[in-house]
Amino acid sequence: MQEKENEDGKATKEESEDILKKARQVGARAAEALEMAKGLVKPGAKLIDVAEKLEKFSREGGMYPAFPLNLSINSEAAHYTPRLDDDKIFSEKDVVKVDFGVGLDGVLSDCAITIDLSGEHQKLVEAVHEALMAAISKVHAGVEVREIGAAIEHEISSRGYKPIKNLGGHGVDVHDLHSYPFIPNYDNLGDTKLEEGKLIAIEPFATEQRGRGMVANGDIQEIFSFEGEKLVRLPSARKLQDEIMSKYPHEPFAARWLGGIAGTRFDLYTGMAELVKYGAVESHPMLVEIGGGIVAQEELEVYVEKDGCEVVTKR
Repeated sequence: MQEKENEDGKATKEESEDILKKARQVGARAAEALEMAKGLVKPGAKLIDVAEKLEKFSREGGMYPAFPLNLSINSEAAHYTPRLDDDKIFSEKDVVKVDFGVGLDGVLSDCAITIDLSGEHQKLVEAVHEALMAAISKVHAGVEVREIGAAIEHEISSRGYKPIKNLGGHGVDVHDLHSYPFIPNYDNLGDTKLEEGKLIAIEPFATEQRGRGMVANGDIQEIFSFEGEKLVRLPSARKLQDEIMSKYPHEPFAARWLGGIAGTRFDLYTGMAELVKYGAVESHPMLVEIGGGIVAQEELEVYVEKDGCEVVTKR
């Protein structure tokens, strides 16, 4: 995520208690979804089948996907979700990042794992796991986020890998998945401190030495978020905008979720392109490691306490 400015306004004690209760609920559901993913992500399986199964699971009990299931492979770091009628399958050489979250009344969870189908990149997967554990051990109210970043960077670099420096963790607020503060994956020399009672997601990303340790936007855009109603020209765009305003006014959504509204694939993607053009929606393109390095990720969401933290997406 990109760093955001802090915003005024704090929840009451009762509101905070309700948010934490719901964070535990959606955190447990997201963690269970990731456990299910371990049995679904396998060579020959279709990405869209995995996405639809886990997104359907998240919709039980009044909950819903906090964002479309991300299934980013190899040098893809984030934001790949299957297209409408996607026929892409997993191969035996894939390193798959499964990033998912669940929502309830605007309270959101966010967590991720890496599944190495090749068996050739387990040390990279272990590096991000150890980096995450080290980062969590640093979390408490008042800690500077640079200390968390330094712990991540040390664990990754000491194992011969590179942290992805333009990706990082983030705060998680009601209807705001990527909020203040930004949690770097290296020592950014900043002085931002964590506040007690804050939900944050910590997500180390790492790549091989041949990688650049940076990501850039790819060509694929399948994840979007609503920005505000606009006057648009195409009938398909108007129809899509009405559906988005009705069903997805707050959290990110996938273009394929709107396939039944658009009528045809052409109408769906031309309509979405117009909505992006006029600023009605923002696209979140797939992110790709600049040097082509394999990327691994692991993520947990935690609740910041005075002397430590509670992991709300504990697996």
